[in-house]
Order: sequence, then C-alpha cells, then structure tokens
Amino acid sequence: MLVGPFAMAQDQILTKQEAINMVLENNLGIQVAKNTQLIDENNAGILNSGYLPTLNGVAGGTIDKQNSEGVLANGDTRTAEGAETRRYNASLSLNYTLFDGLGRYYDYKSFKERSQQSELEVRQTIETTILQLFSVYYEAARLTEQTNTLEQALDISKDRLTRAKYQFEFGQNTGLDVLNAEVDINTDSINLLNSRQLLRNTMRDLNLILNQDLSAQFVADTTVNFVPGLQMENMQLEAKENNVRMQIVEKAINISDYNFKASKSGYLPTIGLTGTYGWNESTNNSPLAFALQNTSYGVTGAVNLSWNLFDGGRTITTVKNAKISYENQELAKKQIELEVERDIRNAWDSYTNALYVLEVQEKNLQTNMNNFNRTDERYKLGQVTSIEFRQAQLNLLNAVLAKSQAKYNAKIAELQMLQISGQLLNVEF
Repeated sequence: MLVGPFAMAQDQILTKQEAINMVLENNLGIQVAKNTQLIDENNAGILNSGYLPTLNGVAGGTIDKQNSEGVLANGDTRTAEGAETRRYNASLSLNYTLFDGLGRYYDYKSFKERSQQSELEVRQTIETTILQLFSVYYEAARLTEQTNTLEQALDISKDRLTRAKYQFEFGQNTGLDVLNAEVDINTDSINLLNSRQLLRNTMRDLNLILNQDLSAQFVADTTVNFVPGLQMENMQLEAKENNVRMQIVEKAINISDYNFKASKSGYLPTIGLTGTYGWNESTNNSPLAFALQNTSYGVTGAVNLSWNLFDGGRTITTVKNAKISYENQELAKKQIELEVERDIRNAWDSYTNALYVLEVQEKNLQTNMNNFNRTDERYKLGQVTSIEFRQAQLNLLNAVLAKSQAKYNAKIAELQMLQISGQLLNVEF
C-alpha cells in the first residue's frame, strides 16, 4: 500500500474494469468521436437523402395609390384622385425530382457507408484510448510496486544502521560502517521520494485520461493476467479480418466507388414534377376600373425534363477525378495490408520476447532472493562486511524492480498485439 500524503484505503483500489467503464463514459476524445458519429448518422438519414419533395410557401401584398385621368368612348373625361389598388397573393409549390441520373441513389449509399465508417472510427478511438489508459494504468501499478519495494529497502537500511550503531558501541566495527549505513539510508530515502513523485505525476496523467479531478486519488491494481493460448497464425488471420484500419479503408473504398458512380449522373437527364396551388386577389376603387375586385385561384401541375448536354467539361473532369480517388483508396488498402502484417509480426515478436524476459527475470529474482537471505544470515553472524551486505541488497532490489518492469512490459506488448488483431475489446482485462 502507498504511504504518505497520498495513502489510500484498500477499498479505494481502482479496478481495471472500473477504469474501462470510466474512460468509456468520461473520456473527452471518445465523446468527440461519438458526436461525429451522430453527425454522420444524421447525414445518412432519409431527410438528407434527396428522396423527399420540397414544399415552398409564398405570400405577399401591395397597396398602390395613383392619380389618373381617362377619356371615355363618348368623349367624356374622367379623373380619379388617390385611387387605391390592393393586391394579395399566396401560393404553395411542390417540387419533386423523379430521376436525377441515379446521383442521389449513390449519394445516399455513400452516406450510409460513411455512417458505418464513423462507427469504426469510434471503435478505433476507443481502442487507442484504452491502450493509452492501460499504458498509464500499468505504469501507475509498476510505480506502486516500486514504491513499496523502496520502502522495504529503506526499512532494511534503517535496521542495518541500528545494528551498525550497536556493533560500534560494543567495539565490533569501526565508525565507517555507521557512516556507510547512513549514506545508504539517504540514498534509499531519495529514491523513495522520487518514486512517490513519479507515482503522483502518473496518477494525474491517469485522471486526465479518465476526465476526473486531477487530485482524485486511488490505488492501481497490480495484478496482471495474461490471455492464454495466443498463437501467431490466429493473430494474423484475426488482423486481416478484424483490424480496424483494414475495415475503415474498406469503407473508404466503397465510398469512393459510390462517389464515382454518382459523378456519372451528370451525363443523364433530370426529370422533375412540380405542382402549385395559387390564390390572387385585387381590389380597385378607381372609377376608371372595369372591375372593382378580381379574385383567382387554382392548381397548376407540370413535368419537366432537363438534360445538360454539355457543361463545359466539368462532369468529365469530376468523373475522372472520382475514378482516380477510387484508385488511390485501392492503393491505400494495399499499403495498410502490408503495414498491418508488419505490425502484427513485430507485435508478436515483442510479445514473445517480453514473456521470455519475464521468465528470466523471475528466475533471476529467485536467485537474488536466495543470495540475499544467505548474505543476511552471514551478516548477522559477522561473516560478511556491510559492503557485501549492501551489494546483495542492491542486487535483490534491482531484481525485484526488473521483474516488475518485465511483467508490465509483457502485458502492454500483449495489449498492443490484441489491438492490431482487432481483439482488444473482446478480452477480459
């Protein structure tokens, strides 16, 4: 357990599953990715497809005052001063595109693919964030173990100083042993303080990923469980089928294909349907007017065909560029396939090498522990010097820290391999 100003109760351990739940709920990067996904879902809806008609309403009114003079057929002259004319109108217009060269059809499919691609990008963000989470989480766990180990080393050094003082008082050693013990205590104290500081900094990094108060305190779980039965051949097959980069580029190819097909709609005509209901009314109090009030209303419908036979070459250019974009996506897919194959091979080698290093460090730790225990017994009997005892203590300390580092290195290597194979979200942590 931790000690000092950041000591925690045992029930305040942050488990790995709790950390995952917190990061999925609170991490800002994941929230941004999910919001982007919502935008793409909206774009892929029927309201943005172009398949629905448009309905426009128009209304207006005018008032006109004029002075006028007119000569009738019998030669009489009439004048109208301040004659007022009022005109009102309202209409509803319905427009619907029956056929646009299949442009909206492929655009709609492209939006659907983009929505699915956005889901994959959210998954990619989640995988990256979880890997980042555990990189920091396991670093906090390693520093927790390191701090505990350095505390034990300091206790041993303090006990050694007490023993050296007693032996000096009884004339069994020189004052040099006491000075050496004091120097080693200072060294161990400085190492412990530095380790505690690194642990506090790492906890702040973890709180940042979790989007928590930076001063929030908890203890990381130091238990590490490895996924059993991993095999290189299976990892390669899983990577080809489930790697998120591979799936994203597949969606990008589909989108480019639909964009290419949509661009060719410019070669075809557009057929539309329009319908209008209109109402008009005008009143005129002029004595020269033939009618004092006129009202009209009715429905108008029409079918129109528009075919842009030549648009200056813009459609030809658009089609050519869309085809090139599609070819670029095909090339990007080949590049990503090679990169994923390289990454899974490198990850597997790193993983197996890390497991071997862990096995060696475990054996080395056992050897140094046995050596320290024998040296400790002989030191108590006065058969070895304090310098030899200190060396055995340092060897054990380094072995403990190296084994701890190897354990977490192996786990991170495993998580990196699982991410590349697309299995990171399917395993128990």
